[in-house]
Amino acid sequence: MPKHILVGYDSSETARRAYLFALDLARCAGARVSVVSVYQLENGADTAPLVMADNGDERLADLRAEVGQLAPDPGIEVGVAMVHGSPGDALLAYVEKHGADHIVVGHTGRGALARWLMGSTSTDVLAKAHVPVTVVR
Repeated sequence: MPKHILVGYDSSETARRAYLFALDLARCAGARVSVVSVYQLENGADTAPLVMADNGDERLADLRAEVGQLAPDPGIEVGVAMVHGSPGDALLAYVEKHGADHIVVGHTGRGALARWLMGSTSTDVLAKAHVPVTVVR
């Protein structure tokens, strides 16, 4: 049974379902949950310090509030984090750094062209993860 569940979260409906699934799994296993949102900067690495200084704390507070409203459960330890990078790689790096032993992600159901153009986080995580992965539709 998992002890530390990572949930990839992007505020989509499937991410919300993934989070609720992870809470149910954590409740059964006595695990903790880390909700991780990944952001990418469009203009390159030079803008990262500026963006983080301007609104990083506010964005993290908004994310914590959103997650807290979905299904508050004082019996489950839930942490919230924002990281930068390519979504699949950033989630897998978080797993390695923080010792998560299960990943839960949502699947958006985009078509083949959209997946080819933008990639698929769930496919990327499934292909590279060294821990169990649950994809929620």
